[in-house]
Amino acid sequence: MTLPGMDAAALRRYLEAQGVAVRGELRVELISGGRSNLTYKACDDQSNWVVRRPPVSGLTPSAHDMAREFAVTNALQGTGIPVARTVALDADGTALGAPMTVVEFVAGRVVRDFDDLRALTDEQVTATADELVRVLANLHEVDYRAAGLGEFGRPEGFLGRQVALWANQWERVKTRELPDVAVLSTRLAESIPRHSAASIVHGDYRIDNIILDAIDPTVVRAVVDWELSTLGDPLTDVALMCVYRNPAFDLVLGTRAAWTSDRLPSADELAQAYATASGRDLGDWNFYLALANFKLGVVGEGITHRALQGASSGSGAERAADATPEFIAAGLRALNGVSA
Repeated sequence: MTLPGMDAAALRRYLEAQGVAVRGELRVELISGGRSNLTYKACDDQSNWVVRRPPVSGLTPSAHDMAREFAVTNALQGTGIPVARTVALDADGTALGAPMTVVEFVAGRVVRDFDDLRALTDEQVTATADELVRVLANLHEVDYRAAGLGEFGRPEGFLGRQVALWANQWERVKTRELPDVAVLSTRLAESIPRHSAASIVHGDYRIDNIILDAIDPTVVRAVVDWELSTLGDPLTDVALMCVYRNPAFDLVLGTRAAWTSDRLPSADELAQAYATASGRDLGDWNFYLALANFKLGVVGEGITHRALQGASSGSGAERAADATPEFIAAGLRALNGVSA
């Protein structure tokens, strides 16, 4: 069976050239080929690895930055933040024709959709959400300079660059004209908080980007999907985690997402739990919610854009952009101080 974007023989040659022993046949299977990077499980007779590379078409700048993902997970080794052990980085794409990361496979469970969530009791769901918030708060407390990430990003001016980045991204991926996008972009640019904190930012934090313990789902084994990570304002992570709770996010993921289930704490409850766990003040919260909604609106549009270009974006990708008007409207409501 041919896997999109994968050449098992080339992968083996690369691993061996990096000093990684491959014993017996190297077997590769696609784990996820949907909305973001292509993710594979590679196994020999003794070891298991996870290999990630960008989609085969429809690439957008920075959204699939493999070197960035590798750098932050490598730096977080030994910090107490649960991440997979890093193995190799092919930043130049010599093996697969595109950049690639290889990390140790972490056994556990991933809760992606309603069916996965059904296996958890209500008590486990609540405790798992609490643990996810605690891990995020701990991530934001990591001394990024001591971890060797002092040059990983530019915290100063981060929020302004985020507004500009997603406005520019819209121009690259839009499939139609939506005047409210420009309205939201302009108002965000006019509302940037004067002061913000600086920390490692995951950039895509929610339950399906977490590997939970197979027996006890309230234990986090690894935080994954770091390609959007940087140094910036930690409240952007928190707001995005909260905005992912919008049922419209189901259209973006193309499934009944676990994170949109009403069994989980509400967005307001998650925000309050983070404030308690971190001791941070959620000042200018409406701005952060508006920015998160803006980002998700553009992300949904981008998924449909790639699908129309023929990228392997998973089922329902053509409908992902249907969520964009909802997120843009929610962003404007946030700036107006109107609750969802």
